[in-house]
Amino acid sequence: MKKLILLLSILFVGFSQIVSAQQKKRDSLPCEKFPNLPAFNLLAMDSSTIFNTYNIPEGKPTVLMFYSPDCDHCQHLAQKIMDHMDSLKNAEFYLLTPMTIAATKEFDAKYHVSNFKNMHLYKDYEFFFPHFFGANYVPYLAVYDKHKKLVKVYEGGANMTVLIDAVTRADR
Repeated sequence: MKKLILLLSILFVGFSQIVSAQQKKRDSLPCEKFPNLPAFNLLAMDSSTIFNTYNIPEGKPTVLMFYSPDCDHCQHLAQKIMDHMDSLKNAEFYLLTPMTIAATKEFDAKYHVSNFKNMHLYKDYEFFFPHFFGANYVPYLAVYDKHKKLVKVYEGGANMTVLIDAVTRADR
């Protein structure tokens, strides 16, 4: 019995330290320290135009989605967003990938993302997004309010009810 209590105590202490370390890592991320929408460069689909996120206007919620064109979860999420665009039309979506322009164009050809005026495709050629947000998985969403303040992040994607709620709150 004493051995069981000792083992459970060791496991509890170890688990507590892991949770504490993860919280410290999350709190030390730049996106937590600097909740304003960061200014960073992106490459447009024409392969020559540089767009800086500083130029994203205030007044509408902004959703940054870090994705990979060949990721099934990312493809599924992009399709779900487009399927729910009536509820998300007040937000601007910036789909960012470190993958090639060619892969992004194939993704767009298959899913017709650029047919929506509030969805924009860019290459994160400086690999800024994963470092700033600590994104270890795709899809990864960062929702900003209409004043460019961080509202919520979703690592691994989000279901539509949760995303629609976050975008609605961000529009207030």
